[in-house]
Amino acid sequence: MLVQDAVGIAELSRPDFLAHIEKFVTIYAAAMGAGPDELPSREAIMQRHAGNPGFRALAVHSGTPSRIVAFTYCFHGQHGQWWHDVVHAGITARSDVTTANGWLDDVMEVAEVHVHPNYQARGIGRRMVLTLASGRSERTAVLSTRQGETPARRLYQSLGFVDLLTGFLFPGGGPAYAVMGATLPLVGANGQDR
Repeated sequence: MLVQDAVGIAELSRPDFLAHIEKFVTIYAAAMGAGPDELPSREAIMQRHAGNPGFRALAVHSGTPSRIVAFTYCFHGQHGQWWHDVVHAGITARSDVTTANGWLDDVMEVAEVHVHPNYQARGIGRRMVLTLASGRSERTAVLSTRQGETPARRLYQSLGFVDLLTGFLFPGGGPAYAVMGATLPLVGANGQDR
């Protein structure tokens, strides 16, 4: 499947994902402005995520499959996973447990969506998220993105994601995030809007 301009998208097995993890961390650093001190922990998180149930990963390449320019992955979220439990507690504290369960009981968690800056604003992120979510059995999808009116946040809103938490601070510090959720299938799936 072509994204555009001779840019291809491919689904990766867990072993293929792990084999390319250094490239993914490099793309993450470029897209997020992450410093070298942040990268070992990010790589460890990605390795751990690859073992989660329902793991699905995509890589986007330009020209040849070895020139990866973007990646994304997701998995089935469940109690006992760090991000899932922290977000569940955050939604419960700001709303109630019923709302938290409604969003997180049968959920696809979108863990990473990153496009190298040289390839942004070409529709690659949109295509990746739509492809990632296609055919999923979960009822909802959730993700976190940096707080503010960013291109990423506008992309997620255009796909039907709504704010579940804003100004959310994850344990351990860092910038504020928006936690967003959408029902599946996403807006724009199969070429149609809901």
